[in-house]
Amino acid sequence: MRLILASVSVPFVATWDDVARLALALPETHEGTTFGNRAWKVKDKSFVWERPLRQSDLAALGDAAPDGPILGARVEHEGAKQALLAEDPSVFFTTPHFDGYPAILVRLDAIGDVELEELVTEAWLVRAPKRLAQAYLEEHDGSHP
Repeated sequence: MRLILASVSVPFVATWDDVARLALALPETHEGTTFGNRAWKVKDKSFVWERPLRQSDLAALGDAAPDGPILGARVEHEGAKQALLAEDPSVFFTTPHFDGYPAILVRLDAIGDVELEELVTEAWLVRAPKRLAQAYLEEHDGSHP
């Protein structure tokens, strides 16, 4: 008897190991902690970090407060943040704590692999020194994931 196995597609579910792998692949990045949580930094500037929801976040979000791991990420400016919020509110969100601050919160278990790589790289480019970011872009032919 011959057994035929059907191909089963397993959806990507991002983990902290994925964030670490992507972040640490970028130049001059190291992992540290901020407020007792994991954070990835370039030249001691955090660009992505673990961001559990606080009581004030839970109160502000109410029933919309997500379960699961939350990633914080720097963005270029408030306009970029608003664009991400509008693009996919099932993945990206914010709290009043981040009002007026160029950072976005991400449901880690809801973001796709390509989007996670883009987010981590963009956050790194925002926080990296200009020369380092420029060298990275030139090495990657002006493009990034």
